[in-house]
Amino acid sequence: RLGSYSGTTIPPLLNSTSNNLYLNFQSDISVSAAGFHLEYTGLDSCPEPQTPSNGIKIGDRYMVGDVVSFQCDQGYSLQGHSHITCMPGPVRRWNYPIPICLAQCGGGMSDFSGVILSPGFPGNYPSSLDCTWTIKLPIGFGVHLQFMNFSTETIHDYLEVRSGSTETSTVIGRLSGPQLPASLFSTTHETSLYFHSDYSQNKQGFHIVYQAYQLQSCPDPRPFRNGFVIGNDFTVGQTISFECFPGYTLIGNSALTCLHGISRNWNHPLPRCEALCGGNITAMNGTIYSPGYPDEYPNFQDCFWLVRVPPGNGIYINFTVLQTEPIYDFITVWDGPDQTSPQIGQFSGNTALESVYSTSNQILIKFHSDFTTSGFFVLSYHGKCDKLHFFTVSTDYSLLITAGRKLITFSKKSCCY
Repeated sequence: RLGSYSGTTIPPLLNSTSNNLYLNFQSDISVSAAGFHLEYTGLDSCPEPQTPSNGIKIGDRYMVGDVVSFQCDQGYSLQGHSHITCMPGPVRRWNYPIPICLAQCGGGMSDFSGVILSPGFPGNYPSSLDCTWTIKLPIGFGVHLQFMNFSTETIHDYLEVRSGSTETSTVIGRLSGPQLPASLFSTTHETSLYFHSDYSQNKQGFHIVYQAYQLQSCPDPRPFRNGFVIGNDFTVGQTISFECFPGYTLIGNSALTCLHGISRNWNHPLPRCEALCGGNITAMNGTIYSPGYPDEYPNFQDCFWLVRVPPGNGIYINFTVLQTEPIYDFITVWDGPDQTSPQIGQFSGNTALESVYSTSNQILIKFHSDFTTSGFFVLSYHGKCDKLHFFTVSTDYSLLITAGRKLITFSKKSCCY
């Protein structure tokens, strides 16, 4: 309804937005008057507005009062009015010019995904630019940057990406030239991109798609069987290390770093601590486990351990656990570095054993298992002074040993040489 009019006042100019117009005149049974005289003229619609490059147009009616809206593609900014209205009048026109969509030099973003374009993209960027874009997300999120297009003048025109928003933030990429870069991962909730172009050789520039990702920690490696973890920060970029309990050997990398990325993982597989089948041991004290301990040892094992301590020391051996198949699975110990050395003993079954002692500073230990019943054993050893080279002094003075060595002692020491 455009209006309702009565009396002697001339109504204003009316414009219909439809191609049909309905008028209704009503008079009663009494006073008459001169009535009315009106003229009408058909009016065209407003011209169809053009869709801006790198944008879209919303609305397909262009009559008086109709509104058309415009939006830009991701990465572009709208210059002008986002809504225009078809105006009344003898000549139909829109109340504002058609807007345009441009890739801007810098800006701020807070959406969880978006696009960053060099100024003028997909055309060439201008000369003498210094543009900064900043992505700010909630704490706990980082940014994954994927390069869809990239071309700049090598060296002189470049894009610098920082994991952070300050000049002291870590640079995670300084990119230049025609090569398409690999994806980058910023590990802070703020990310900055700085683009510089000099006065010559303008190129197409870049098209970057960014996506937020949650800064989760890498998987907790604990509990770490037969060993322990040093460090308890499992977030991105952090490094932890692993050590084994005595008697176990570390298999794999002793230090792991939590990698960047949408799916958080360590840079190497988790190591493990295993009781191995044999080895060379030089520690003064230690423990030797059956292979696979605390699990049962495998069948068909022939393992050799060579234990060396400093000269002048013997080696005490003590079985703390012994549970093997009697007779067929056994441990043999030689008082020396090979199987031609005197044999100290051969041990099997599950009988509690007394300690045995070598006269040499080296012992060879062999474990053999056959094809049937399994078990396990644990033995500890420690180097101790050979009784033939053992003495005690109780005062503070120097002694000349018969071997010609000079020894200074302090207040009752037990010594080996």
